[in-house]
Amino acid sequence: MARVEVTPIMARHLDVPSGAFPGATVAEVLTALFAAHPKLRSYVLEDHGPLRKHVVVFVDGEAIRDRAAQSDPVGADAEVVIMQALSGG
Repeated sequence: MARVEVTPIMARHLDVPSGAFPGATVAEVLTALFAAHPKLRSYVLEDHGPLRKHVVVFVDGEAIRDRAAQSDPVGADAEVVIMQALSGG
């Protein structure tokens, strides 16, 4: 199972401890995460499924490429980090 961490800035509105969740893709891992923490879904995903504009998901230190369907592969021992993206000028 992948180890999932929601950074403190992202989790400040919800108590989401790090944990292990099953899945072979980012979407599958997120589905398992949201099953345990349903309120987190609206902070991470738009209503129709893609990642919110200011959310970034990393798998083993690499930002995922498929923000729409989250089809990027996740290894059994992967580290998945969900964070709020920084923006501005």
